[in-house]
Amino acid sequence: MKKHILQEIPNAITCCNLISGCIAVAFALSGNIQTAFNFIIIGAVFDFFDGFSARMLGVSSPIGKELDSLADVVTFGLAPSAIVFTILRDMVWPSWLSWGHTTLPFVAFIIAAFSALRLAKFNLDKRQTSSFIGLPTPANALFWASLLAGFENFFKSSETLSFSIIIILLALCCYLLISEIPMFALKFKHWRWEGNEVRYLFLATSILLIVLLGWNAFAAVIAWYVFLSFLNIQIGKEQITEDDN
Repeated sequence: MKKHILQEIPNAITCCNLISGCIAVAFALSGNIQTAFNFIIIGAVFDFFDGFSARMLGVSSPIGKELDSLADVVTFGLAPSAIVFTILRDMVWPSWLSWGHTTLPFVAFIIAAFSALRLAKFNLDKRQTSSFIGLPTPANALFWASLLAGFENFFKSSETLSFSIIIILLALCCYLLISEIPMFALKFKHWRWEGNEVRYLFLATSILLIVLLGWNAFAAVIAWYVFLSFLNIQIGKEQITEDDN
């Protein structure tokens, strides 16, 4: 009986993630972008602790893995899609695109589709035990929610510029989600500086940005994460070249 209860604790936390994502979608579609962003953050916290509790209790299970992906599709796929949809729906459209203001906002839901592809790929990819290949869905969701919550007025009022930025970022983020680009994970095998340089640098700068700018700094934090991942790849290539020489 006790073991059965323990097995359900991570699943209950995962369900809290799912509920947070549903609430985020509801607030996003009603036009409350900041509150939707807050519930995506709450969902991300639950997403961290469901895996953490499963490892701590030693009760990981196949159903937990599937449930986690289903919850992530909602919180980190559908919720940011709903936020982008709302911004596109409510923005001032340029005159040359006035014909599409009722249909083009639905392009936002491509985020949900690529997030689902990313999660399915992650579940089958045995290479992603200590790092990621492609942009993790929580990072993508936090980027969009933070960016659009922090600059909501700009994106709703700048016509051609805001539409262009959103479309370019949509294409870039969807590519990163399913790309073969290695990205580091905050998984420490030990606590020494050597071997964890990029992780400690990322954590220190991210904390500083959040302290200075608040939760809306997440867009900058995720952009910084992607940049550091690219930099880490280049450093790794240089080290391999030096070793070969």
